[in-house]
Amino acid sequence: MNASASPVPSRRRRRTRTVALLSAGVATLLVTATACGSDDDGDKDSGSGAKDSAASSGAFPAKVATKYGTITIDKKPKRVVALGWGDAEAALALGAQPVGASDWLPFGGDGVGPWAKGMYDKKPELIGTLEPEYEKIAALKPDLILDTKSSGDKTRYETLSKIAPTVDVPKGGDAYLTSWKQQTLMVSQALGVPEKGQKLISDTNAKFAAAAKEHPEFKGKTITVGALSSEGYGAYINGDGRVDFATNLGFKNNPKVEAKKGDSFSIRVSKENLDLLDSDLTVVAGIGVPDSKITNDPLYKAVPSVKAGHSLILDETSSKAFATGSVLSIQYAIDHVVPQFAKALK
Repeated sequence: MNASASPVPSRRRRRTRTVALLSAGVATLLVTATACGSDDDGDKDSGSGAKDSAASSGAFPAKVATKYGTITIDKKPKRVVALGWGDAEAALALGAQPVGASDWLPFGGDGVGPWAKGMYDKKPELIGTLEPEYEKIAALKPDLILDTKSSGDKTRYETLSKIAPTVDVPKGGDAYLTSWKQQTLMVSQALGVPEKGQKLISDTNAKFAAAAKEHPEFKGKTITVGALSSEGYGAYINGDGRVDFATNLGFKNNPKVEAKKGDSFSIRVSKENLDLLDSDLTVVAGIGVPDSKITNDPLYKAVPSVKAGHSLILDETSSKAFATGSVLSIQYAIDHVVPQFAKALK
């Protein structure tokens, strides 16, 4: 469900930076979908996936379209291993109880965020993230492996598929760029409950709509969503999940940032050009640096929107909600981050 604040000139480098920063608990929003397109694109992919699914009424065999072809699940899975970013939370939201799962942030405990606390009946076996422990996975005797928001690496997929049917990244997708909508639909198809997946998506869209209606002051206002890492400041462009979250609420991404977009989902912002972050609302998160590096920066404090008090530094839990990018964490973010937006915009 995640991404460097700095532009990345090559796909390989982008993947490397994405993974490294995600593992550090980067303040990402739906990051896994972002560089491939907005949630609107995700909806299109979801629709095509629904047509490929033979599980529209919960019947098996179920079929899920993935990067490596259509995956068939012959019968209702009873032992699910969830490896991808947010896959365990998607499965839990759909009524499944993974026997094994990867804890990317890491949260510890059950390996899920506070928005999914108490949803497990029994703690899952925690599996490695970037390098899954294949022997441990095989020992769990899974009948379904979820890896929808992962590297999309062919060797990884081929190794996992020898253990059990593996639902990898979406058809046409790429590393760590699966949207929460795509993930929810794919997992629901694999579990034979696509109607539940569609309802979760509809309910979450309704939450976005309700939040936008409650805050008409958001409509048409400009927003900059940025970050500070060890490499400096950066800002995200349309198509990034963080920006999509804001535009779903009625905001418009900073046109000055959009004008500088390249082939990545972010741009670098030099200290000499920090006024580029100025907009009606400026939202920043620290990536591997303390918030004080931002709040004590005199150049940041001189940005007009910051100076006027129309800025926000995301708290750790909100950042992790964005980083996870599951249907559950996005619902949490709507409930907890929208009020922060409203307060900062006043």
